[in-house]
Amino acid sequence: MFGAGGGTSSYKEAEETDLLILWGSNARETHPIFFHHVLKGVHRGARLYVIDPRRTGSAQWADTWLGLDVGTDIALANTIAREIIHAGLANETFVDRATTGFAEYRESVEPWTLEHGERITGVPAETIRELAHTYARADRAILCWTLGITEHVTAADNVLALINLGLLTGHVGRYGSGLNPLRGQNNVQGGGDMGAIPDKLPGFQDVENDHAARARFEAAWGVKLPPRRGWHLSQMFEAMERGELRTLYVFGENPAQSEADSKKALEALEGLDFLIAQDILMTRTCAMADVVLPGTASWCEVEGGTVTNSERRVQRMRKALDPPGQARDDHWIIVELARRLGHDWGHPTLEQAWDELRSLSPMHRGMSYERLEELGGIQWPCPSEDHPGSLYLHGRLWSEPVEGRRAPFSVTPWVAPIDELNDEFPIRLTTGRRLDSYNTGVQTNLYSSPLRRGETLDLHPEDAANLGVEPGETVKVSSRRGSIQAPVRLDCNLRPGLAFMTFHFPDEIDVNVLTIDATDPKSGTAEYKATAVQVEKLNGDERQTAGVASGRAGK
Repeated sequence: MFGAGGGTSSYKEAEETDLLILWGSNARETHPIFFHHVLKGVHRGARLYVIDPRRTGSAQWADTWLGLDVGTDIALANTIAREIIHAGLANETFVDRATTGFAEYRESVEPWTLEHGERITGVPAETIRELAHTYARADRAILCWTLGITEHVTAADNVLALINLGLLTGHVGRYGSGLNPLRGQNNVQGGGDMGAIPDKLPGFQDVENDHAARARFEAAWGVKLPPRRGWHLSQMFEAMERGELRTLYVFGENPAQSEADSKKALEALEGLDFLIAQDILMTRTCAMADVVLPGTASWCEVEGGTVTNSERRVQRMRKALDPPGQARDDHWIIVELARRLGHDWGHPTLEQAWDELRSLSPMHRGMSYERLEELGGIQWPCPSEDHPGSLYLHGRLWSEPVEGRRAPFSVTPWVAPIDELNDEFPIRLTTGRRLDSYNTGVQTNLYSSPLRRGETLDLHPEDAANLGVEPGETVKVSSRRGSIQAPVRLDCNLRPGLAFMTFHFPDEIDVNVLTIDATDPKSGTAEYKATAVQVEKLNGDERQTAGVASGRAGK
């Protein structure tokens, strides 16, 4: 929407703003480094609102928790927008000068009265009104989101609906006011920056429409680049199912256990002609692979290289340990693979690779290794070596006149979750993470933790009572795609009708057997957050050790 895919604010701004909104983000457990900055802001007097179906650890620090129904984020955002407009609280000066499409947007949110919003979202009308007025009246406000917003079939529109609120109030492009997707790992941002996106070259340069940028890369690399976008992950799996994609190179990913509807994903992986996996541990995907390339833990076993965090700060990596056995640096593996395919790149250092990147990506141009070392990291964009880096983005929207294109409003109609609740599947299951574990558990389950308690089906006590099940009792959980068994845990921070599980223990309880692989047509993200399930009490003959009710895959 703004020309580059990165959070607009710095961590320091979270400490000094007046209002923080965590929307679909349990940052206390899933982004704990960032949450330290949030707490500094709270201790200095900032108000904190948390919007989440569960009363999470983050919500327990909030002034107000908005417990919306799963999948109603657009409905809530549109209701907030209408209330801001009707209360005369929109930043009309900013809207008129810096945005486009406001008339169509205003018309689209008109049906979303406070009463209608309450009926759809489950959030009391007065609470919606309070947040709308507080956000619009705040001098400075930061809105953050994560997978609770993006793991839906309306993922892109969910994000656009939140961006609309920032544009409506002018809470973007100024110090202390911004819109921020929080990144879950230390270099998720850096992956996107380097072009690991189907339609982007490094530096968010468009591979289809930016002809000048494409020409620069072609000249540097000595090859012609196809002027078309590639497949995103969901499209790759669809191509596997069609038999169109026959070979897969999996780099630091474990799709055998991380994909929604894992039974279907395993079938697609098993049908490949050739599977290569490059990783630091023997994941389930590696176990299926024809060739496994042992990489290094780049954050501690490689000297040099960079990572980019959620505030767009590029930082140097430092070697602390030698890699074990025959493990090799990822860049060494790639260079050697290229040489064996007939392309001798020599033996470039990581700094030489970075300097090539700087020569082709304007937003990284001023970030020499020397400056990264001297300044302890630099936030992009940094277009020259006398530029300090950028604390926040899109200040151009406040210039007179606006520099570059204006920011567009988006019409975002609400669509209910694909997996409908009914009498057969009456409980809404949503998935997420816990502080003690990491993704599919490959890196964390090798070690014990005093915080770890294994996988459970978390239910509200009222639901457990209605089902006649006790804490610790193993039950059968079924969706329209498969079934698993899991022990029950009671959680008063859930609302009746809502269940919660993680995906951290797939070898014991493969939650992704249940999740639906319906995807957002714009981003390709699967709807992990909204699964319809039934929970059944087991008799003695049926009760097994909690585990996966599906076959194991191997190759």
